[in-house]
Amino acid sequence: MEHKRVLLKLSGEMLGENGRLFDHEMIDRVARVLVKIVDSGVELGVVIGAGNIWRGRQGGEMDRVTADSMGMLGTVINCLCMKDAVLRAGGKAKVLCALEMPKVCDFYTAEKAVRSMKKGNVTLFAGGTGNPFFSTDTGVVLRAVEVGADTILLAKNIDGVYDDDPKLNPAAKLIPEITYEKAQEMRLRVMDSAAFALCAENKVPVVRVFGLFEPESILNVLAGDPCGTTLYPEKA
Repeated sequence: MEHKRVLLKLSGEMLGENGRLFDHEMIDRVARVLVKIVDSGVELGVVIGAGNIWRGRQGGEMDRVTADSMGMLGTVINCLCMKDAVLRAGGKAKVLCALEMPKVCDFYTAEKAVRSMKKGNVTLFAGGTGNPFFSTDTGVVLRAVEVGADTILLAKNIDGVYDDDPKLNPAAKLIPEITYEKAQEMRLRVMDSAAFALCAENKVPVVRVFGLFEPESILNVLAGDPCGTTLYPEKA
């Protein structure tokens, strides 16, 4: 499959040192890969989770809106960090945010995003959807639909979609390919239900789920490596 416009979701935990804060060596390695992708002619948008900084469930009894707002701000920090790394790697980058922060980054619109990607920027989408109660998985699907991406890449801290939690069940099996509808039916937790619904309703052509243990795996997947799991809509 030829890739023209790709949305990449990076796990925040994979950019952290020992699962938290920042692993600058890993961030620089990922940035060099992002520059290579854009240099190959692919229009690239990137969503980064905030798991290395904050997760809403860490808030305990905290108000959910407050906890989710903290998570959205965490994604802004990660996007600014990655923008700096991309620029140092010799690429171009732009951060667009779902929250209005005019002194920090531009406010997101789909039109700005498409224009930025067409100019060869690694276009970083910060602030999630701009609303609480939605994950960054939902955010990346929403942005992909809005900008007309042909592929979504979910680079996770697990190497694909399994029929059970492989951390709890050693016999869990990797699922090489599955439809969005079947994954929802099986209650697989690769994405939340809102993200699955967006994919299914809008017939997102392909979602690839794979491990980001080596940043170069992103290039391998774009080159056709069948690693991980491929999700796609049911045929009419």
